[in-house]
Amino acid sequence: MEYQLTAPLNSNDVTKLIAGDVLYLNGVIITARDKAHERLLQWSKEGKKIPFDLEGATIYHCGPVMQEKTALVAGPTTSARMNKMTIELLKRFDIRAIIGKGGMNITKALRDKCVYLTYTGGCGVIAAKQIKRVVGNHWTDLGMAESVWILEVEKFGPLIVATDAHDNDMFDNVRKKADQQMKNFK
Repeated sequence: MEYQLTAPLNSNDVTKLIAGDVLYLNGVIITARDKAHERLLQWSKEGKKIPFDLEGATIYHCGPVMQEKTALVAGPTTSARMNKMTIELLKRFDIRAIIGKGGMNITKALRDKCVYLTYTGGCGVIAAKQIKRVVGNHWTDLGMAESVWILEVEKFGPLIVATDAHDNDMFDNVRKKADQQMKNFK
């Protein structure tokens, strides 16, 4: 199926999506890479107020190249290195979607609450054109790529639902099929 949804998302938005669905997002997404994940966890543990709203949030694993308040390039970064931190973030915050590339090993943590969406690598200029405006920029001390950018997007995608909220993981399914094919060659 193909969907067009508006972020922030709710549980109904997330639970209707099935691995393999195509999604275009409108609304607000939040970039966060390694250092932003670390800070979110640190501040949460210390009881500090997070300076942006994560209720129904869509987190985009992206380190955009910005010129003032215009995105020049905003492609996805590899998500797997944030597996462990993401599991903890999902326990602490109402994150409903994660966008990145390459998949994540967090299927059980997503159950009933969140989806992992993949955006094709190498499409950073296209992604940047789907950003309509910068709503905010936080933790600028982390640098341009690692700071948190709050972005308003329109028809952001196509995004593929790689891991849904029902334990279906396209990346895992491909690995299993490949393993089976390799056994057939022996």
